[in-house]
This record gives sequence, structure tokens and C-alpha cells, in this order.
Amino acid sequence: MNLNFDKSLAKGYSSNSQISRVLTEGWVDKNVYCPSCGNENLKSFGNNKPVADFLCNSCEAEYELKSQKTSFSKKINDGAYKTMIERIHADNNPHFFFLNYSLANLSVQNFIVIPKYYFIDDIIEKRKPLAATARRAGWIGCNILLNNIPSTGRIFLVKNGEVQNKKQVIETWAKTSFISKQSNESKGWTLEILKLIERIPNKEFKLDDVYQFENELHKKFPKNNFIKDKIRQQLQILRDKGLLEFKTKGVYRKTS
Repeated sequence: MNLNFDKSLAKGYSSNSQISRVLTEGWVDKNVYCPSCGNENLKSFGNNKPVADFLCNSCEAEYELKSQKTSFSKKINDGAYKTMIERIHADNNPHFFFLNYSLANLSVQNFIVIPKYYFIDDIIEKRKPLAATARRAGWIGCNILLNNIPSTGRIFLVKNGEVQNKKQVIETWAKTSFISKQSNESKGWTLEILKLIERIPNKEFKLDDVYQFENELHKKFPKNNFIKDKIRQQLQILRDKGLLEFKTKGVYRKTS
């Protein structure tokens, strides 16, 4: 994987936004494999597909690319809130590529993929409407809350200028692909438990360590009156999928 942009692609363009688009899309087109199946050939949709930029011609996974020259923070500005919410509930919602590049040497610094099944309402933050004096008065945008996505869903292909192991990328993706088949309610529970487990500092932890989040979970899922039962169920699912190891009664170990 060559981390340098092909500068020749920018010839004939004067707008900085256009230059950024052709350089970053051109880099993905030439260098990036499908993290879902490992296929080396991603096809660019060009300007013909309104909801995605790239297609894997093997598994037919679709990807949208978002790029910026600054490092990604906990929040990423996105488009209209209503449109984004509709998209994450649609069948054709794409997976997301996030590319951070160096303007000084025109090279990729960080490149992350987030599978679409991690996109739930909780990670989309509604921004305040634009002021009455604004050109698009009343328009409501949104932020993508990266810090609300478990680390298993923020998969680096390039991290701090270093290409990550392809096999590990594909294995990380595969470990949580079962979430894509869950109902919206089950998905919310699985992702929330994944996030809470990450907050436990030790690699090995006890069931009681997760029970400490009972009140927090009850606020998030107020219709569920059997929080501890649900916690045990989710831990069993994560154990069965290889994301946790069962050590002994009431004791678990994180596998990553």
C-alpha cells in the first residue's frame, strides 16, 4: 500500500475541495482492499451513486469516503441530521471510510473503516439549527460521534502513517459481522455492552464489574426491567463470538 497521493490526478483542478476529492478518491481506488472480504479491487462509483463512493466487485459491499487534512476528533461534522438518520436505517446504507492526510507531503496518515452496522442513532448528534440570518436558516446538521463507537468498530488500515496487517483487519471485521444480522434493539444492546466493557480497565474482569453499569443501562433501556439478565445474555453472545473468553464462573477475559 503506497501512502502517497498521485499528484498528477490534481492537474487541471484549481479548487482545493476538488483537488482533495480527486487525490483521496484516487488513492483509495488504487490502494485500498475491501476490509469485509479482502478483495483487492474496489470500484469507484464516480458521481453516479448518491449514497456511496466505492463498491467491492466481489462481496458487493459499498463504502462512502470522508476525508480531511486534520486529525479526526471525537466528533466529525456531517450533513443534514434527518438525512443521516434515514440513511443509517436504510438497507443501502454504506460502510464508511475515514481518511486523514498530511497536507505538507500529500500522504495518508490515518485510514479507518467503520462497518455500517455500528451506525445507530446514538452516534449521530443533532446540531443546533442555523440562525435566521444564515443563508440556510433553520437547517439542522449533525455530527458523527466517533467516541460512541466501540474500538472494534474503528478499524485502522493505516495508523499514524503505518500500514496495518491486512489479515488482522479482516479478522477484526469478521469478529463483529454477526451484529449486522441483529435487530435494532439487539444491536443497541450489543454495542452498548461492548462500550461498557472497554471502560473496565483490566483485561480480566468479573460479572459484578459489568453489573455496576446497571443504572446506566436502565436509563438507556427504560423498558427493560431485567437488566442483569440482559447483561448475562450479551456476555454469552460476545463469548460465543470470540470477543470474550469465559475463564471461570463469573469471570471473563477480553480477547482484544
